[in-house]
Amino acid sequence: MLTTIAYGITTAQPPLLIVHGLFGSARNWGALARRLADRGQVVVPDLRNHGESPWHPGQTYADMAGDLAELVQRYGQMDVLGHSMGGKAAMLLALARPDLVGRLIVADIAPAAYSHSHLPHIAAMKALDPAKVTSRAHADRQLAASVPDPAIRAFLLQSLDLKSDPPRWRLNLDVLANDMPAITGWPDPEGQFAGPTLFLSGALSDYVQPSHRPAIKALFPQARFAKITGAGHWLHADQPRAFEATIRAFFSPPPPSSGQ
Repeated sequence: MLTTIAYGITTAQPPLLIVHGLFGSARNWGALARRLADRGQVVVPDLRNHGESPWHPGQTYADMAGDLAELVQRYGQMDVLGHSMGGKAAMLLALARPDLVGRLIVADIAPAAYSHSHLPHIAAMKALDPAKVTSRAHADRQLAASVPDPAIRAFLLQSLDLKSDPPRWRLNLDVLANDMPAITGWPDPEGQFAGPTLFLSGALSDYVQPSHRPAIKALFPQARFAKITGAGHWLHADQPRAFEATIRAFFSPPPPSSGQ
């Protein structure tokens, strides 16, 4: 069972499930989840091989969607927001178990295989021995030679647990490396999710292209598309208020019936 953090209390609104991306964790989404908790319960899991969730020998989308289905069944049905790898896992959950998903937001990812790889980031993390790190600043300096972008370093270092005995990465780096082709790929599933769906992209990101739209509409016939100005792939970090406002608008209760 996935380790989760829950915010807010049960209300008439469906609970919201937020699914993080590769190298992320539930804690990365804490600020947004706390703000959204005024609308109802928000549940944020650590995906397998991430954060405090159990380690497993596989990281395929079937694996991740199965874990999420087991979690959502405890609530009956949930609205779902997934970012990047978490967006692909959320898509597969909606396609495999549409009964468990009310409304779906897919943040800056398409149902497609990508050519990039995150193996250099894994190699950089594996080259850093947590037991020999004296502080987070020390770790940052060690990563700088192979990960020059300070924002990416800061993101990766959120998974470095220096308080553990011994210090450790909260990531199963060997499994993530082994299954990187599956993570950057897409399993080409069958079926459709006919519920309300929003593909929300960063205007500065190239992850979701016009060429992806036919595949998206084939799987998600109600799909709508929106972009957040000034945001890249990490749109929730680049433009947090605009991202939050879009989520609130999409997941707001439907207008009352006119009377039948």
